[in-house]
Amino acid sequence: MAKFVLWGSYCENVIEKRAPYRQAHLDGLNQQKADGILITLGPTQDLTKVFGIYEAPDAATVRQLIESDPYWKNGIWTEYEVKEWIQAI
Repeated sequence: MAKFVLWGSYCENVIEKRAPYRQAHLDGLNQQKADGILITLGPTQDLTKVFGIYEAPDAATVRQLIESDPYWKNGIWTEYEVKEWIQAI
């Protein structure tokens, strides 16, 4: 399977706004991790960007996972980009 990199942005006041959706978000990520699709995901230190690495059959699968996440559905993530990644080392 191919690897994909996610870069996205968070909304303003993310700490407060994410609270109602945080547990559902984390539960979904944990399931993706258990399924072997999500390798890693997390925010930048300044809480403005999100970075993730996925292993999936195609970019459409990754986009579907992102767009079904409570953070995307509720405007916590405001934009994202997915690129296929070639792991050289």
